[in-house]
Amino acid sequence: QVNLVEFGGGLVQPGEDLRLSCVFYGSTFSLYDMGWFRQAPGKERELVAGITSGGSTYEADSVKGRFTLSRDHAKNTVYLQMNSLKPEDTARYYCEAQHISRPDYRYWGQGTQVTVSS
Repeated sequence: QVNLVEFGGGLVQPGEDLRLSCVFYGSTFSLYDMGWFRQAPGKERELVAGITSGGSTYEADSVKGRFTLSRDHAKNTVYLQMNSLKPEDTARYYCEAQHISRPDYRYWGQGTQVTVSS
């Protein structure tokens, strides 16, 4: 059973930076693609960024050039570096893991709140 634990959320001012971490437990990290999603009140959950087991990355247009996703296989951790944060980035951010060949093996973290406000 995979368990994902997120760290790093908080309250920041517009223009500031924040890094989220997601630690992966319970299975073989290298067999999973990883992603960060976010959900703001009254809105649907949306994909922010994803990284494959091999390290290829994807970022949503709304965060491209500001957010960077990376993974450390030695630490079973994926990082979301968020720069130049905007108020519209305010949301609860969720880490997601999906097995590379078993799409039904999909897991979520509990989420971490990011609030961007002056």
